[in-house]
Amino acid sequence: MEVKKATSIRSMEYEDFKNNDYLEDMVRRLNMDGAGIVLGTVDELINWGRSNSLWSLTFGTSCCAIEFMALGAARYDMARFGFEVTRNSPRQADMIMVLGTITHKMAPVLKRLYDQMAEPKYVVAVGGCTISGGPFIKSYHVVNGINKIIPVDVYIPGCPPRPEAFFYGMMQLQRKIKVERFLGEVNRKEKEE
Repeated sequence: MEVKKATSIRSMEYEDFKNNDYLEDMVRRLNMDGAGIVLGTVDELINWGRSNSLWSLTFGTSCCAIEFMALGAARYDMARFGFEVTRNSPRQADMIMVLGTITHKMAPVLKRLYDQMAEPKYVVAVGGCTISGGPFIKSYHVVNGINKIIPVDVYIPGCPPRPEAFFYGMMQLQRKIKVERFLGEVNRKEKEE
């Protein structure tokens, strides 16, 4: 008599489920050729993890930063999207979220923080002041867009933007990360040169 080995799923006991026939049938069909199956690429797996655990370095200087604080409260709960962790050190952050007016005096500090972040790193520009200078656009002391200092990946417009706009912008960054090539892209470029 042949003894069937039960399919093992980590952290789930086989006996806890009453009907395991569909699982065994699915495993049998997947393993018909005698080979294991990977349902995706390593790039997709890594990028899924990276996009759903974004740690931000918040560089908040004015009212956009106060609006950003509302995202952490129970009403909006940014934890469900995986970017609730904010860091005060650029060495621990995946992205820098610039919120508010950036003056020429602050610009070198922002550039230094960006340079201290590990690759891959991303920049999110939040609010009219950050994106274009806002109401201070013709002022002598305000930078008219942080894209003149550091490269920006996602723009979130508004004065200040609503929490929904923050979520939309962050989801756009997640989409951008999910389609990146994480493994091998740099190595291929180096070989071509």
